[in-house]
Amino acid sequence: MEPDAFARGEAILAARYAAVYDPGVLSRAAHLAGSDDRRAHELARALEDPEVRAVFCARGGYGALRIVDRLAAPGHKPVVGFSDITVLHAWLFGHALTSVHGPNVGGLGRDDARDQALWGLLENPDPPAPLSGLRPLRGGRADGRLLGGNLTVLSHLCGTRHFPDLRGAVLLLEDCNEQPYRIDRMLTQLGLSGSLAQLAGIALGDFSDCGDTKPVLEERLAALDVPVVAGLPVGHGDQNVALPHGARVRLDADAGVLEFLEGAVS
Repeated sequence: MEPDAFARGEAILAARYAAVYDPGVLSRAAHLAGSDDRRAHELARALEDPEVRAVFCARGGYGALRIVDRLAAPGHKPVVGFSDITVLHAWLFGHALTSVHGPNVGGLGRDDARDQALWGLLENPDPPAPLSGLRPLRGGRADGRLLGGNLTVLSHLCGTRHFPDLRGAVLLLEDCNEQPYRIDRMLTQLGLSGSLAQLAGIALGDFSDCGDTKPVLEERLAALDVPVVAGLPVGHGDQNVALPHGARVRLDADAGVLEFLEGAVS
């Protein structure tokens, strides 16, 4: 992670909260932010500390999959992040906990309205406002828990004990820098594994720099016979609205609306 991006995001956090972090947060070990031991210990300590009210991931990056088996009790506090943090969202949901699919520290400060939505989700137990103007790819209505995140990371969880139980879920998907044939391959993998067989619905976020994914998404997802919407302001693009991962939602694909029935904090 670039030090400037971290410094900007940390300053925004510190203006609102008492922000604390391990001095090794900008460490480097090959393509990772320090060793697996360092990162796992830092996260575990933050999750266990009773003085810590929420954990913000510095960035998505790489390596969450390498440390998830080193983690024990998650603690009842929001974890904020997206992209590679899909691993932690799945792990937390496995412990019946809601988390926050939203900007990492390095992404703060790019859009004040987006940051304000994140603060509201963290500080207010009420459900956030519905998201409207979504594009229906397949009509219908469904209730379920909002689960998922980054398609690539989710597909890498497939076959592990950390893959979330998607039965009755509204599946959230986003990705970046993946060509349509790779999107096709990952959706097919999830389908062949049986993971998509009992979904309630699908909400698609941004597929940034992925080429023309619309034909692949429509062809792969239409066969699931569930309501599908696109255009959720979530992902690696300019918009990345914070959402309560694991919370109950109501999807009305005919109206293009995703309604939240729960918030991220109790």
